[in-house]
Amino acid sequence: MDAVSACEVAPAAPAALQPAVVRLLGRQPYEPVWRAMQRFTDARTDATVDELWVVEHDPVFTLGQAGKDEHVLAPGDIPVVHVDRGGQVTYHGPGQIVVYPLLDLRRIGIGVREYVCRIEQAIIDTLLEWNIIAARREGAPGVYVGDAKIAALGIRVRRGCTFHGLAFNVDMNLEPFQRINPCGYQGLQVTSVLDLGGPSGMEPVQRVLLDELARQFGLALRTDPALPDLSSAA
Repeated sequence: MDAVSACEVAPAAPAALQPAVVRLLGRQPYEPVWRAMQRFTDARTDATVDELWVVEHDPVFTLGQAGKDEHVLAPGDIPVVHVDRGGQVTYHGPGQIVVYPLLDLRRIGIGVREYVCRIEQAIIDTLLEWNIIAARREGAPGVYVGDAKIAALGIRVRRGCTFHGLAFNVDMNLEPFQRINPCGYQGLQVTSVLDLGGPSGMEPVQRVLLDELARQFGLALRTDPALPDLSSAA
């Protein structure tokens, strides 16, 4: 089964859109945001409204639960954080849109595989806004343009609720990816929206991406200026 046939998804069409809160965190260090989404997920109930957190991280390498230290080649002055998501190693830094969907999959009515497919599709459809043709690869979650990866996924699901999420390269220094085997693949090339002729600003890409995520998951988005508690306590 190829990646296309495995991920044939249409935008969600629920009887009514589910409300969801968007929080724009700006630029933040990684660990406080990670701890905050853990706390949010642990504390949520069946009545908790879903949220999408949008953030731009300070430079950091994150290594997933199955991650192997051998894929971190030469981190230099960039910290390496071992985290509780799936996947191997990736890089976050300025010029990259990171979205953490904090969703109740039971309420939406989809499973984990479809959740991943829908995130990928939202990114693919976002890139189409600038006539950039992207695709997914079977067995290698994320979104690719040609042989280069433009967006990475790393997720965790606890009691049917998601945290962690996606990292989408828009206008960033890609050099740190040379210090790792991205997502555990030696020599994997990476690219960005700007390198492919898209906009240099984050805002237009972020706006379209949020619209596409809302379409895929049947969400009615509302932006709340309040930030989550970003204290680093676990």
